[in-house]
Amino acid sequence: MNITEELHRKHVSRLTALRRDRLPWWQSWREIAEFYIPKRYIWLMSGDERSRYLTKSGTILDGTGTNAGRVLAAGMMNGITSPSRPWFKLRLANYGDDVDLEARAWLDEVERRMMLVFQESNFYNAMAVMYLDLVFFGTASMLIYEDFESVIRCYNNALGEYYLGQSDRMEVSVFAREFKLKVHQLESRWGRENCSDHVRMKIDKRDGALEDDIEITHLIQPNTGDYKVSKKFKFIECYWETTSQEKTRALGIKGFNELPGIFPRWELTGNDAYGTAPGLDALGDVIQLQHETKRKGQSLDYMVRPPMVADIQLQHRPTAPLPGGITFVAGINSIGMKPAYTVQPPIGELTMDIRDVQGRIRETFYNDLFKMISQLETVRSATEIDARREEKLVQLGPVLERFQNEALNPGINRTYAIMGRAGLLPEPPQSIGDAQLEIQYVSILSAAQSAVGVAPIERFMQLVGNISGVYAGALDVPNWDELLINYARDIGVKASGVNSLESITETRRARAEEAQAEKMLAAGSVAAPAAKLLSETQVGGGGSALDAMLSA
Repeated sequence: MNITEELHRKHVSRLTALRRDRLPWWQSWREIAEFYIPKRYIWLMSGDERSRYLTKSGTILDGTGTNAGRVLAAGMMNGITSPSRPWFKLRLANYGDDVDLEARAWLDEVERRMMLVFQESNFYNAMAVMYLDLVFFGTASMLIYEDFESVIRCYNNALGEYYLGQSDRMEVSVFAREFKLKVHQLESRWGRENCSDHVRMKIDKRDGALEDDIEITHLIQPNTGDYKVSKKFKFIECYWETTSQEKTRALGIKGFNELPGIFPRWELTGNDAYGTAPGLDALGDVIQLQHETKRKGQSLDYMVRPPMVADIQLQHRPTAPLPGGITFVAGINSIGMKPAYTVQPPIGELTMDIRDVQGRIRETFYNDLFKMISQLETVRSATEIDARREEKLVQLGPVLERFQNEALNPGINRTYAIMGRAGLLPEPPQSIGDAQLEIQYVSILSAAQSAVGVAPIERFMQLVGNISGVYAGALDVPNWDELLINYARDIGVKASGVNSLESITETRRARAEEAQAEKMLAAGSVAAPAAKLLSETQVGGGGSALDAMLSA
């Protein structure tokens, strides 16, 4: 696939600009990787640093920071996109849950098929890795491509190999990365004919050269019409060999109807394309923890195995420094062997400070939210537990909202579009027409976040119930139907489990008519014996009491 030299120059120029924009973040990411997950992100180092680093154990002496981050990532995975339960529902825009049975059945079937695609592909495995990147580095990336075997195939990109650029709406619209592939991988993916002459020579040898690394550059950006690709595609991607001298040769060029990836950020500042996260917020505490743990170990060494001074006569003689050992010394006036000085470090105070630092790290990573009950030091009331959980959920709310907008929405839309183009979606009923779909999240965290809003409703209804004992008019204040319907919606009750206001009104009308009919029937059953009694009662003149009443 050929491109012009001018287009190649634009590629290189844009990549240089993206690299320059990412440079200030590089040192922070290196430090985060070093103190949290060094074995995984060693490619943030140079080649020489990497080879040296693999021969040593790293800088982590206390794994509290790493474990706290993994707890948060696992909690978000289970609380937002749990593989074991539904975490999203589809609705028709402007219709809400007020749709006919045929439309509801179609929406349910689409949801079922999409959940099946997520489960049968590597979607959840890739999401788990993405959550880990997000909580430590504040930025994550996952490409979603069409796949013949599993409909979709997800690829996690390593932090340090990719670059991001934003649109004027502060959404990621440009993605670039520099990575390496083996020679045989290039041939399998793009074919021998699209490779450079240098790579073709390695392919033709069919020997160990097939395992050689080739540097590849990958760029995804909005389709501006520079390529020989239809403008109906909103995005375009291009691959080329980074070090190849054949500037007009591209490995592959492809168009996309939607951005083929999701790029969530934890928290943004200004116009930054990259986010910050708890990993950066807790970095100071994590470094302090490693320092204090190292000093505590050194202190214990000084106490258990202090530096010693010995008589010169012991030089080059065997000694028994272990407990219970005896060392024989010549000379009555010999000083033998004794500690050079006495070390008495404040181990208790140091241990308490380490625990305080560990607590701050876990709190920064929201571990007290995901381990709310198990980490309470004393037995607490359910009300206090709920209050603490609501407090933490409020803090996590903006993060959840951003994650839905930057990861879940585009991920679901991308998957839906791929399934639609592959003919894997059921035929929509005519009643839907051209209505647009919208996404409603029903995951554990989304439901809990919505449930935070029911606290005022609960307090209001409880207040009315308490006051009604002394003031019956308080029961007339609340709109009970609206309150209960909204309460059920906010705590995650399915719409099918709650009757609409129209249905409630109709049920009450029918019940009232039935009660009125029963009342009239009861009145008739009482009147009939009375009329009979009157008709049989004789009065003066030979007539009955009933005749007398009628003639009066």
